[in-house]
Amino acid sequence: MELLEVMRRWKRTLDNYFTYRRAFLLVTIVFGLIFYLGPDFIHWLTKSKPSVEDIAERCLQERLNSFYFDASEFNANVQHIPLKSDEKPYLPYVGNGIFGLSLSFNTPLYIKVGRTLGLPVPWHPIVQVNGDKTTIREAIVVHYLTGTAYRFQCFSSGLFISYQYYAHRTMPSILVQDVKITNPTSENLELELEQLPSTKWPTAVSHIVTFPHGTGDREYVVTTGMLDVPHQDGYVLAVSIVSKKVTSSIEVKGRSSTTLQFITAVNYSEPIEKEEYAVKKDIAEKQCMEKMRKALLKSRRHLQEDHVNVWQQLWSTGVFISYSKAANAINGDKINATMYYVLSQVTSPYYEEDTSKDRRTELGKSLVYAEGCYGGHHTLEADNLWSDLASVKEANKTAAYWLLTLEKQGCHNLLKAGASGIIQAIVLSIGSLRFSNQHLEFNIHPKYLHRDFSFRRVSYGNSTHVNISVVVQEDNKAVLFVALDRSDRYYYACDAGCLDPPTRLGPMKKQFPVKLTDPVTAILYITHDTQHMEDLRHAIHVKEVAEAPAHEHHVIALHKHGHHLGGLPALFWVSICVLIVLFHMFLFKLIYNEYCGSPEKYRNKYGNSEYHSPQEKYRSRYGKL
Repeated sequence: MELLEVMRRWKRTLDNYFTYRRAFLLVTIVFGLIFYLGPDFIHWLTKSKPSVEDIAERCLQERLNSFYFDASEFNANVQHIPLKSDEKPYLPYVGNGIFGLSLSFNTPLYIKVGRTLGLPVPWHPIVQVNGDKTTIREAIVVHYLTGTAYRFQCFSSGLFISYQYYAHRTMPSILVQDVKITNPTSENLELELEQLPSTKWPTAVSHIVTFPHGTGDREYVVTTGMLDVPHQDGYVLAVSIVSKKVTSSIEVKGRSSTTLQFITAVNYSEPIEKEEYAVKKDIAEKQCMEKMRKALLKSRRHLQEDHVNVWQQLWSTGVFISYSKAANAINGDKINATMYYVLSQVTSPYYEEDTSKDRRTELGKSLVYAEGCYGGHHTLEADNLWSDLASVKEANKTAAYWLLTLEKQGCHNLLKAGASGIIQAIVLSIGSLRFSNQHLEFNIHPKYLHRDFSFRRVSYGNSTHVNISVVVQEDNKAVLFVALDRSDRYYYACDAGCLDPPTRLGPMKKQFPVKLTDPVTAILYITHDTQHMEDLRHAIHVKEVAEAPAHEHHVIALHKHGHHLGGLPALFWVSICVLIVLFHMFLFKLIYNEYCGSPEKYRNKYGNSEYHSPQEKYRSRYGKL
């Protein structure tokens, strides 16, 4: 009885306080919670308990963990095979300006013709390990900072194979493939080694030579052949390749690992007439064998360290841009990948072992003299410079466009220095930074500074490196920060128009406003000559100088959130509109029932004792008329 009494009290309380409007508000809140939290709750409720990861998946994840941080900083690209939905389909590739190679098993070697490595040689250098038939998990990593590509293969039997590829920088004729096979089982494994033959190269001739290596001699295959030069009738290339002879199989003992190294030397002549081929092929072959001998004298560790050190030197200069969620926006992943492919198409003569001292001095002068570079609009707006990079054809085409653009926009001296100058030119072009008559100017229009930028170690001569940052503040206005990484003298900077006194630069960041002039001029000037900076004030003829206006909120929101509506998703605003419409429909229904509803409806609903029409009330009070 007490329970029934309590329930009756609750019912009376609800009848007193539970009005239509309160009921509608409660339904709205419940509907919103179900709308936003319901799918996640149902997914959590219905999902099955996670199954135990198989051995291959666990193995692969352990190998990739060390690369995920660099991948998050866009300094590496990780690809599973098959490709996952959130991964970038950039071509796995290594190159050094002499040759290039994608990581497909059936890929040919590519050598230089024109500006890029676009001429395929019908010779396949990739060595593959076969033999385990169990489930496989596979991934490829291209690590931009070290110029090295990795392939990892994990099998459900426990077998693990790692491949490492790099086109050597200080010895640019050398391709290195390191293979490590790990057998954690107790059984010995017999695995096959496979390399595709060069059957589609009719002019190729091969023979065996021996080179001293380690404790004994090793057999190497020397292959020399002729290739026609595209678009040059009657001209050919004499191409010679020296590679380690691949055995048909290898035994890996239980609970042990085996490491294999396959070094390949590549050499080819300049375009020659066919009549010269007989002489030039012998020269190319002899030079290729000599390059192989030099490579075999180095230990595996020193061979890799020399290569990695050059790539790290190259990447000391670079650019950062804040991530944008806007459609078709260029982000750090595309920028770093594109820079990697362009650098892979050119040599680094400044760092090569065979470069003479006089030649290295000449290259250093080319790096110092950057007058006139870069002369065009900033390259983030040039769509043909940012392709998908999913194939050798796309990578070569993009690199060719970049090299042509930089050459024609005043960066020809930097291009002479090879990869060291090209990365400087690319960074200058992205920011529309320009060396002009004793100063460096930041020549981008303020309207493009709606994202954060950082230009790292821009070379102002061999002894000075400039760091320039653009930061969009809370008020949507951009400001500049400038610091010197190192310097051999005093340097000064001024903002647009140079009306303010010059500011001396140092290792600490100095802040400058972004100003807009009429007519539009550079927003920043840097020089070591104070008198030159004083003269700029009178040489920059402007009618008006004012702080650049703040960027509109919807522009900032587009890059930060992917749409113009701010931090909340578009689905939120759609749901709000639906709720507003439903509320007004419900309110209209209440008003209609209150004032336009039939009295019979209320009589049936509340009974005769609770509802009386106006005629009945009159009769009860005054009687019949």
